[in-house]
Amino acid sequence: MSENREGPDSTAVRVALWRALHLEVDAPPYVLEDSVGISLIDPPADWRDRGDMNPDFTRPFRASIVARARYIDDLALEQYGSSVKQYVILGSGLDTFAQRKGHLVPNMNIYEVDSPGHIQWKRRRLLEQYGEIADNLRLVGFDFESDEPWWDRLAKEGFDSSLPSLITSLGVSMYLSREAVQRTLESIVKLAPGTIFVMSFLLPLDMADAEVRPGLEASARGAKASGTPFISFFRPNEILELAKEAGFKKAQHISANDLAAKYFSGRSDGLRPPANAEELLVATT
Repeated sequence: MSENREGPDSTAVRVALWRALHLEVDAPPYVLEDSVGISLIDPPADWRDRGDMNPDFTRPFRASIVARARYIDDLALEQYGSSVKQYVILGSGLDTFAQRKGHLVPNMNIYEVDSPGHIQWKRRRLLEQYGEIADNLRLVGFDFESDEPWWDRLAKEGFDSSLPSLITSLGVSMYLSREAVQRTLESIVKLAPGTIFVMSFLLPLDMADAEVRPGLEASARGAKASGTPFISFFRPNEILELAKEAGFKKAQHISANDLAAKYFSGRSDGLRPPANAEELLVATT
């Protein structure tokens, strides 16, 4: 996340392409409808031929990606209805909530926080695609390895730490040490009461369903080869304990089975996120 070159990293690109693939190869009803990310990337015409785009092999993984994004979409809209007017996306990558749903939350400030190089690229691409940046979107470049608290940087963009917020961090914790994850939790618990933090976490690979374990192991090898190895894995009871130790008033584990029941029930194609892979912590200050 400290990478400062301009443009999205390979993980962000893959996530955006999987979202697009969901609309192409999976049957409706779609869990998430997102064609914005792929338009920002503007990939070569043969992107579907990539090894990590095989429709059958990637099926459970793209189900997981669209499930967690849909959960966050719904939560953001729900919190807006409860008068939460600040939504912070840490490690935002190619998140597209502001483009897809921003008109539904006109009084909610949306803060996308990522490396300066990535933010510079995304600002340019949004201007090229839309001609403007939405009034309620704040694109914030930040070096997560700096000593400056991220909310101090956001304060310069209007963030008010005394007000409850929704804060999310998806696809990030596995690249951080356990100590860094703990520091993140401890920093967020200092924010206003009623703040909700949603973080995805990766379970130990040996817990994964047999059908997806080879894909997860391949992802781990690829991450290591690219210089960004998976560092942290948590069992659900461990991540809940960390949240409680940090001081959150309430902490909940949202499992793949929970997401499947919420968004995939009644499907005839069997599409659903894999159990015991990447799941969610939802913690409230």
